[in-house]
Amino acid sequence: MAKQNIVVKVAMFDAKKTRKALKIAVSVSGVESAALIGSDKNQIKVTGEGIDSVELTKLLRKGVGCTELVSVGPVEEKKPAAATPPAASKTLPAASKTPATVVPLQVYYPQHYGSYGGAYYHVYESPRNDDPSCTIM
Repeated sequence: MAKQNIVVKVAMFDAKKTRKALKIAVSVSGVESAALIGSDKNQIKVTGEGIDSVELTKLLRKGVGCTELVSVGPVEEKKPAAATPPAASKTLPAASKTPATVVPLQVYYPQHYGSYGGAYYHVYESPRNDDPSCTIM
């Protein structure tokens, strides 16, 4: 299998949640590195081989809280620039210069928290008779 990058957005409000999220991310099998990214440091970028993104997201939701899978894509390998002269790179066609795009995941399943063993009560409304000629109601 090829290496892949997984970006997960996690609701981390303090240092304790951040440490816990990184600890969970590194514990998943196949993970080689995990780093915080984003302007608010609320996203975790996990790099590795054969990582199950659904399992990672499920473990983070269970351990930390609200988690959203942002993207899954292959790792872009950097090629050494010293091997090709700068003049030769200008003559390459434009199609070979475009990097592989990472398609963001569009499905988001929010967490549903129910009561702990309590019964749900349904409210039923009785039909109303708004006829003014009826004196009984």
